[in-house]
Amino acid sequence: MADAPYRTLSAKPNADTLIKPGELVDVVEVTPLTLADRRIYNLLLENAWDAIDKPVTHVVAKSLLRGSHNANDRIGASIERLMSAIVKIEVVWDGEPAIERVQLLGGNIETLRSDGLLEYEIPARLRKIIGNSTIFARLQREVMFALTSKYALTLYEMVQKRGNLRWRSSEKFTLEELRGVLGVPRGKLGSWSNLKLRAIDPAVEEVNALSDYVVEIAPVKTGRRVTHVELRWWKKDGEGQGAAGRELSFSKVGRKERLSGTSETVSPPLRPRPATLDDRGTPLKTETYETARLRHPGYDIYYVEGAWRDWAKGKGPADDPDRAYLAFFRTFAERNPL
Repeated sequence: MADAPYRTLSAKPNADTLIKPGELVDVVEVTPLTLADRRIYNLLLENAWDAIDKPVTHVVAKSLLRGSHNANDRIGASIERLMSAIVKIEVVWDGEPAIERVQLLGGNIETLRSDGLLEYEIPARLRKIIGNSTIFARLQREVMFALTSKYALTLYEMVQKRGNLRWRSSEKFTLEELRGVLGVPRGKLGSWSNLKLRAIDPAVEEVNALSDYVVEIAPVKTGRRVTHVELRWWKKDGEGQGAAGRELSFSKVGRKERLSGTSETVSPPLRPRPATLDDRGTPLKTETYETARLRHPGYDIYYVEGAWRDWAKGKGPADDPDRAYLAFFRTFAERNPL
């Protein structure tokens, strides 16, 4: 008897990654989504994950959705676009091939206070799809927030969904299918050359620089015209993954120049750890402080260490203090944007 397929709901988010059902990756948009919309939706899924297939409402603090943006004015607009977006899924209905269309987000209530809440619902049909899902993308938070375009984030999700498929390392799309999945607005980037220059090439460059995979999108011609593309992917070796991790530790400022090899990153020396922290715990690794400074420019890394140690009092020693500090720092920066 064949083993039962692994269910997406069995996968669990953790401090570094979140889960996105594969059916929600290749989304065809009625209203084009922005980079912020896609990030917010991923956070809504994560917040609801423990009961995402149940007929319940979910509540999240708006401050957790706004990222580095200081105000909540964009959240409402993002929620409305998400409500108008749909998922198109190939299914079998009454023994015949069919297309199922489902809204991404159901009804919701947003309190108007800047520190308020959002209550929202996952539509019933979508809950059923998620409950039956067996393919998913595991997304690294750092990568999701480091990518600078919706095309790059979508491409990253597509590869994370497909990367662990042992029997495949490529997939073919028509140009229209690719435009639909990437969310290219109607009437925009109509020619292959414009699509490649404005959307595909920058997205491939970012995903190759920041993720654990190498990605290619190769044109496929019918006659003289490019009518299809072939998406190819393969896992990086240890050196490649290390390079991606180092790039993630740097600020987005100057990344384009670094990737093209036209600039050199020079960091000022790390200032000494204040003596006031000596009686609050053993110093972390030097590279941990360096990583924190590079990931969160403008923040006082030692002040945040003090906040972390206050928060950790009475919780027992962390298995990996350096990793725990960096995870706390990420949450601290999200809740206290500069």
